[in-house]
Amino acid sequence: MRLCADLGEEGGHDSDLIELLDCASVGCGVHAGSPRETERVVALCRRAGLEIGAHPGFDDREGFGRRPVDLEPAALEDLLETQLGFLLTLTELGFVKPHGALYHQCQNDPEAAEVLVRVARRHGLAPMGQPGLELEAAIRRLPGSWLREGYADRAYDGAGRLRPRLEPGALLGPQAAADQTRRLLNSGAIDVICVHGDGAGALETARAVARELRHT
Repeated sequence: MRLCADLGEEGGHDSDLIELLDCASVGCGVHAGSPRETERVVALCRRAGLEIGAHPGFDDREGFGRRPVDLEPAALEDLLETQLGFLLTLTELGFVKPHGALYHQCQNDPEAAEVLVRVARRHGLAPMGQPGLELEAAIRRLPGSWLREGYADRAYDGAGRLRPRLEPGALLGPQAAADQTRRLLNSGAIDVICVHGDGAGALETARAVARELRHT
């Protein structure tokens, strides 16, 4: 089981997080961070031998890419292609995992999910996302490899979706994240455990999850 985190968003913990990870989804300098920060984090990840994925998001710095943006499929495809294209100038990639509101759109909207899978296939990348939602359905239509993701640090609702961040209890601290990691592993339904790289407690949570993975 691999541990992954979202990096390159200037969360302040990337260098320490990299020591705990097996792979990293690196922001493309659009929803947060900058091209220079992306270059720095990619170099750190390569030095550590991590597999690197692209972490594209909506062009919404004020909302940290976490607010929905209404884009037609062609514009969404351009958004993904531009951000992947930049990251591919820096390094080889293994996967693509959208950020924030774009992630949720690709999980819940069949058309957006198909755009993501089509772009990923074009570049020989594995899409990453939660199983059981529209992304998985799109992958059945456009077969190929993908990475089933489980979140250690976010609570789920009864339908298997992430609970909105502003709901009480939606964000899990270190011990709750370790407990959820154990449940996700026992489910046998995921390939990668993910944690968020931003937030004051990101490093402590990642350490707790890494300990749980080592002891399982």
